[in-house]
Amino acid sequence: MDQTIQKEWNLMDKKKIKILVIGESCRDIFNYGYCERLCPEAPVPVFNLIRTAENGGMARNVYSNLLAMNADAFLYTNKNWKNITKTRFVEEKNNHMFMRLDIGDKDYGKVNLKKIKFSNYDAVIISDYNKGFLTEKDIEDISDKHPNTFLDTKKQLGDWCRKIKFIKINNFEYNRTKHLVDENMEEKLIITMGPEGCKYQNIIFPVEEVEIKDSSGAGDTFISAFTLRYLETENVHEALKYASNSATKVVQKRGVSTV
Repeated sequence: MDQTIQKEWNLMDKKKIKILVIGESCRDIFNYGYCERLCPEAPVPVFNLIRTAENGGMARNVYSNLLAMNADAFLYTNKNWKNITKTRFVEEKNNHMFMRLDIGDKDYGKVNLKKIKFSNYDAVIISDYNKGFLTEKDIEDISDKHPNTFLDTKKQLGDWCRKIKFIKINNFEYNRTKHLVDENMEEKLIITMGPEGCKYQNIIFPVEEVEIKDSSGAGDTFISAFTLRYLETENVHEALKYASNSATKVVQKRGVSTV
């Protein structure tokens, strides 16, 4: 048999990796325009709208990234996500953000883990923006129910995340919580450092220097890419390089983007 055909058949036969994303979601809205004068009633710029772009944000952006990377992704999130908005007003030419308007930020509700059959999935990504949808006990329960749990959280770390397989936080979040990190937690901690790359077990994984247009959602891309590549290869370093490169690609785009 032709080797090329055999490879194609093998790819078709390969089972897709099933990843469940749990976390709160919203709508990210970007209003692009320009300002040429100040308002006569107050010393603020008058914003002239040119175009609007929007997408699902937070956990829904993690889910969208997984789909874009051809994973078999599933999402458990708040049903009212479309009513919760983060609206940015951005200058079209230089990408300067004038302001962000948040609506419904206290209305994410609560997760109900009893409805989820965790054995159906190869891994679980917890995309926790610390808005009340997931408690520390919820996250601990998820890690008890599934051995492959990957956490991206805005919470300060503690004993409740001891069974998580990998924990991804950014450098600011790490400095805020490092006094709570013991040796066990340090071993599984991935610290993203923006244009400097990421750090894992005191090894820095650098990234290519690029023009950053918008860092919104880069962390969502990172955790999605890392989880998928780790499940494919079981190689942490390979997964970290892939995740860093994926995040580097999206920060070169405007708004919240997928790979």
